[in-house]
Amino acid sequence: MRVTIAEDNALLRDGIALVLADHGIEVVAAVPDAEGLLAAVAAHRPDLAVVDVRMPPTHTDEGIRAALRIKAEHPATGVLVFSQWVETRYARQLLAGHAAGTGYLLKDRIVGTGQFIDAVRRVAAGGTALDPEVVRQLFAAPSVDAGIARLTARERQILGRLAEGRSNQAIAEELGLSLRSVEKHITAVFTKLDLPVDTADHRRVLAVLRFLDASPT
Repeated sequence: MRVTIAEDNALLRDGIALVLADHGIEVVAAVPDAEGLLAAVAAHRPDLAVVDVRMPPTHTDEGIRAALRIKAEHPATGVLVFSQWVETRYARQLLAGHAAGTGYLLKDRIVGTGQFIDAVRRVAAGGTALDPEVVRQLFAAPSVDAGIARLTARERQILGRLAEGRSNQAIAEELGLSLRSVEKHITAVFTKLDLPVDTADHRRVLAVLRFLDASPT
């Protein structure tokens, strides 16, 4: 696996690079700004870009805007936003365009390297990894959607875990349910959202997008 890092804090940038290297992940570039990130991705075509939100020169949204460009121009490269900030508008755009290979984690909520490395591998492989706080803010005050309105509280809870990139087994363990029960709830979600079996679409991703689309912009 080949990774590019964009982080303006030199100490944190070097730390992320060391953690990745310790787990056998090649860091092909580590840059301090969005311009360097876009150049590095174009040059190296990495499997994943780890991106901070706020970087030079204005320290506002340069990083996440670069992440959106990467998703549009280099769809084979996964994007893992790693920040102190939840930018819900941009997060929705990242997920709405193509949710596969997308992650959004908050720095102060990562409690161990294993958690971070798991997210890196998952997103690079085309999965999703969303911090529960990011999911909470994205799901705040949902607008009316007939399909979403039909979901039970448990089904909404499980859909939220799907948005975080959890597997069925992980959801079952966290919520104290049997794997079969989780599978039944997920099937019910697909049915209520009118998402029939279709090999061309990822129903888990489509279900999450429906939930995000029901949130205010």
